[in-house]
Amino acid sequence: MRVVTYNIQFGRGKDECFDIERIASETRGADIIAMQEVERFGERSGAVDQVAELVNLFPTYHCVYGPGLDLDASTIDEAGHVQNRRWQFGNLLMSRTPILSSRNHPLPKLDLGEQLSIQRSAIEGVVDCSCGPVRIYSVHLGHQSGTEREHQVARLLQVHHQAGTEGGVLSGGRDLSDWASQALVPPATADAILLGDFNAEPDSREYAMIVAAPADDNPLGGFVDAWRIAGDDADDGITDPSDGGARIDYAFVTTTLADRVRRAHVDQHAVGSDHQPLWLEIDL
Repeated sequence: MRVVTYNIQFGRGKDECFDIERIASETRGADIIAMQEVERFGERSGAVDQVAELVNLFPTYHCVYGPGLDLDASTIDEAGHVQNRRWQFGNLLMSRTPILSSRNHPLPKLDLGEQLSIQRSAIEGVVDCSCGPVRIYSVHLGHQSGTEREHQVARLLQVHHQAGTEGGVLSGGRDLSDWASQALVPPATADAILLGDFNAEPDSREYAMIVAAPADDNPLGGFVDAWRIAGDDADDGITDPSDGGARIDYAFVTTTLADRVRRAHVDQHAVGSDHQPLWLEIDL
């Protein structure tokens, strides 16, 4: 399968123009697409529903969206009726195969005084793959504070580690008649992939927390950096070309999936955002 993660900067490209169709063209051909900074009804991006636009551009894909930021963007018409709208800023996950269930996970946030601090989140989708269900996350960590990112990574790892004991979004062997047939109960799975903009370079503490060896009593295992598993240069793979360039967008896979990674590359020709999309080829 071909997987891509792309921070789309609410559709604003390197030419300062907003173009969701360009974003779609730069991710076309992927089986699983994770996007960050997808906006709904933001004035700066034309007050459009970018989620709806992307759904229309990928009509054969399944889609889930999880906002971190959620603010009032409602209007009142001449009759005094409220036109309910929310300004949302968050993460999108699309898949050619069904997304069996999803959860949106708010991540810890710090008040950084005069520095901009935004509520971040990670959208989780249990994707129906040929190898079985896989938990796939589209993630966006904070951009201002390493301490905040450490708290956010700790929460992500907690979500992963608890997956084995929490079960899916719907579980139980009895009394499901009012909820779903057994065929619709999403399975729990140890396999997981973290995709997204982590705003941390490979020499950071946040990165080290993600790829650290898991505790012996953790049955779900830990994560490895797919870029390095694919044999790519640890100092290459720049996804943020500003200020000399940095690798801050990643695909982390559980150790159970490490031997399925085939290739990773960064599309350095994409111009639809201030980030570059990261592509992963993996047998799922």
